[in-house]
Amino acid sequence: MRLIAAFSLALAVAIPSFARAAEPYGIGLEGFAYPHPVSMLALSEDEDALRMAYMDVRPMGAGNGRSVLLLHGRNFPSSYWDTAIAALTGDGYRVIVPDQVGFGKSSKPVSALSFDMLAAHTVKLLDHLQIARADIVAHSMGGMLAVRIARSYPTRVDRIVLEAPIGLEDYRNFAPPVETARIMADEDRLSPEAYRNQLMTNYSLTLPPEAITPFIEARMRIKESAEYPRWLRAFVNSYQMIWGQPVVYEIPLVQQSVLFIMGGNDRNAPGRAFAPMELRARMGDNARLARELAARMPNAKVEVFDGIGHLVHMEAVQRFNASVLSFLNAPR
Repeated sequence: MRLIAAFSLALAVAIPSFARAAEPYGIGLEGFAYPHPVSMLALSEDEDALRMAYMDVRPMGAGNGRSVLLLHGRNFPSSYWDTAIAALTGDGYRVIVPDQVGFGKSSKPVSALSFDMLAAHTVKLLDHLQIARADIVAHSMGGMLAVRIARSYPTRVDRIVLEAPIGLEDYRNFAPPVETARIMADEDRLSPEAYRNQLMTNYSLTLPPEAITPFIEARMRIKESAEYPRWLRAFVNSYQMIWGQPVVYEIPLVQQSVLFIMGGNDRNAPGRAFAPMELRARMGDNARLARELAARMPNAKVEVFDGIGHLVHMEAVQRFNASVLSFLNAPR
């Protein structure tokens, strides 16, 4: 609590005029529009009452009887799946789109996050919706979660698409442990343009900078919330989860059919900024890492989108959707 109180002082820092001109967002992204109605699933973790936000989007027409679970990355709410939702529901799929606890419109606990916990929450959501099995399409951090779900609950998962997943290497081999307080201070200092530059650069985005403006603005408007220190703590806890809970050793053990969709330009590597200079260039060779891992898996293939960065489903919308549907619809 002392740490959270200390970071309340950060609320006095200058916020750009575009953020001050609008009402603050709550840390549950109250006020930020999603493309479909959002429901809440009540959860309990370590005696904390939590809520998991999700969209349950029914197929257009009669449907094909199958469900797809979309798993988001760390820096974006699940609303960024809008074009993928349209493509999948248009092809007859029921699409389930959660915000994991700690993200988006879901609760923001200050306790540590774990992939085991998020996997259990996601399966509870499937139980609540009476979905026995689902295909998974997962982006970035969501790819790490998809691996954990597939390994821990193999009977609940059919096919898996890993879009620009992180966790293809063990970041502990490059970056040392970093105190949560230091990372919180670094994140708190980010201005809108610094955050935009971080995303555009780290993700090698081919999108025009204004395409990510809603997400930049959302973060800055959360910063004016009275509960911002809690949001910040949860966000930094997600970095500690990624750094400290590698899944790379489990990826070759995944038995389901897997399609890696990689951006050819994507060199994203969490923790690079904390790694020694001589090691940074060796991190994030993601297309190569995906190919090497797929070669060790029983049923995996890799498709690389040349000239595309980390947000493949936003940078190459039509090609991404076509690849996903072709993979999911292929004969079993």
